[in-house]
Amino acid sequence: MRVTERMQAYLVTGVLALTLAPGSALAQSDSGAAGAARQATTEPHDGQHDFDFELGSWKIHLKRLLHPLTASSTWVEFDGTSVTRKLWSGRSQIEEFEVDSPTGHVEGLTLRLYRPEGHQWYLYWANGKDGVLGQPTIGEFKNGRGEFYDQEPYNGRMIFVRYVWSEITPNSAHFEQSFSDDGGKTWEVNWITDQVRVEDVGHKNQ
Repeated sequence: MRVTERMQAYLVTGVLALTLAPGSALAQSDSGAAGAARQATTEPHDGQHDFDFELGSWKIHLKRLLHPLTASSTWVEFDGTSVTRKLWSGRSQIEEFEVDSPTGHVEGLTLRLYRPEGHQWYLYWANGKDGVLGQPTIGEFKNGRGEFYDQEPYNGRMIFVRYVWSEITPNSAHFEQSFSDDGGKTWEVNWITDQVRVEDVGHKNQ
């Protein structure tokens, strides 16, 4: 599935839910063992534990593109830490993120909320400079890879934003943020983090 198709799929999820709701013509046409089998094979993945790997303390290395969507090739590198704690029995997480470089300081917070109804995560980012919780980037994990999308204003125009989590192990993970100003046809990576777990006794029980 192409990226633009996947983003469209997120937008039409609500329409499909209404179409397949109990009492609709299509729902009524499925009955007996055949209908039950089809429902079992199409049951969405319960992803409420997909971010459990993030719990605990991490050493962070960040590469940040200084001027996205300007054909810039100037990157700045940061080092620091993050700590993630679970809330609501794991259906929510809060991450504190802090990194430094000779040229600057980044301090942020990520709030992750799992919505069981849609089997998707909503990721909210706040930068310590302005203290504003941004709009959610929405998506899910499939085959060990998480993809999350939103549309937001940037430099006076609307763009697509994509988060990708990959290369996930118990003690490491890779994250990339990308922007697209052509409707998802092409993407430019502008934020890359690699993280390594800092062993702490409490991270499994947080």
